[in-house]
Amino acid sequence: MSDLNRRSFLKTTSTAAAVAAASSFAAPARSRAAGSNERIRIGFIGPGGRGFGAHVKTLCNLHKEGAKIELVAAADVYSVAREKTLDHIKKETGFEATAYVDYTEMLEKENLDAVCIGTPDHWHAMQTIDAMNFDCHVYCEKPMTHSVQEALDVVAAWKRTGRIMQVGVQSTSLPLWNQVRGMLDDGKLGKVLMFQTEYFRNSSMGQWRYYKLEERMNPKTIDWQRWLGVKEGLAPDRPFDREVYRQWRRFWDFGAGMYTDLFVHRTTAMLKATGLRFPGRVVGAGGIFMEYDGRDVPDVATVAADFRESVQGLISSTMCCQESRIQQLIRGHHGSFIFGNGEGFDSFQFVPERPQVTGNSKLKLETIPCGTIDNTTHAHFANWIKAMEAGDQQLCNNPPDLGAAAIAVVNLGAQSYRYGKVFHFDGQTGSISDGNGEWSKGWEQLSHTRQKPHHIPGWKAGDHGSLLEEPDYMALGGPWVGGKAPAGGTTGAGV
Repeated sequence: MSDLNRRSFLKTTSTAAAVAAASSFAAPARSRAAGSNERIRIGFIGPGGRGFGAHVKTLCNLHKEGAKIELVAAADVYSVAREKTLDHIKKETGFEATAYVDYTEMLEKENLDAVCIGTPDHWHAMQTIDAMNFDCHVYCEKPMTHSVQEALDVVAAWKRTGRIMQVGVQSTSLPLWNQVRGMLDDGKLGKVLMFQTEYFRNSSMGQWRYYKLEERMNPKTIDWQRWLGVKEGLAPDRPFDREVYRQWRRFWDFGAGMYTDLFVHRTTAMLKATGLRFPGRVVGAGGIFMEYDGRDVPDVATVAADFRESVQGLISSTMCCQESRIQQLIRGHHGSFIFGNGEGFDSFQFVPERPQVTGNSKLKLETIPCGTIDNTTHAHFANWIKAMEAGDQQLCNNPPDLGAAAIAVVNLGAQSYRYGKVFHFDGQTGSISDGNGEWSKGWEQLSHTRQKPHHIPGWKAGDHGSLLEEPDYMALGGPWVGGKAPAGGTTGAGV
């Protein structure tokens, strides 16, 4: 298949059709025994901002620390970024890496074992699937994809190819979230009801405008059409614009502002901690309330996500103040876990509910210590390398099935804000529908038939903290039929 046709094919066809055609595109599979002495050959796609500062620099450091990796090539549409990357790799590792403009040429020529993707969001899915079809493992910067359907396509490719993939939400490498998950499953909070999280910021110039525009960014140094992905159907054509190129997170065609740049961090961590994955119902709100600088994306936003496990997630922030953040927490019927902001956790709090609710007067306020990591980005890449050496997809701290679930929450929240709709998501079929009354009716049915609550995946605590007390006087309740009191009630005589 030609380069153009192959890309369009992967973008527009169903996953099943893409699988059928993969043999005409993918390079011959290369096998490497897990734990062998062979070095992992890594290439970089889009090593510009985060791709250089986190991907290139971190892997150079890991190489110097003894990791069995070789940094052999870099593909970027911006000549300055290419040269900077190759110079740094040479200086720090001694490798003479090769430069490319087109990442597919790099995949075809370099016999790579893995790639790191640091391009704008709208390229992530296509580049990830292309790399997997070339038998490459993938580290993809967050958000994993630009749309929910793309996320599902990436998960399908990941399962089909067996490649190792890490999504770049580095906070998922904190030991805290596995610790919290175990405590939740054991019933520490009783029935889990809600998580709440945030990512507040502030700036005198407006979010993402601190990425500087430079004169050397011009049509001679940047392959603009390739960056846009017009031929691939990834974005509409538009005149060259340094502002769009450097500050693309402000525009819907390429990103989704705080939803996908920031909310995805905290949402992924909460999903990992609770074991929740795809939401059942999502609604988003917000607006551009102050940053009238030509942006598309809001500066105030909130997403409410309801899960079929009878849990709600609330993600809320503003990009115009950061000294009055809401608390990050997980709430349960018997208590809550309260976390700090950011990633610098060395402990978290357990706040119990009243003993009249819990039935346990011994529950007290606790400060619970947790393991710390000084550099989560370093730990996240080290975890990816370990997973590749072991050949274990689930050894990654943020595999694409978790990444896709986070995309469903934040992306549907953004779409809800943009189009004024409530979205329902079916995690079994991957289908999305506009809002209707079925969601509320389902919960009413559970209540009216006196069902037991649903629980987070992995729940081990039985009915602990999830059943209501039934006062004796409730026997007087219920409809009177034919003028007669319900069973256990009275006739009301003497009233």
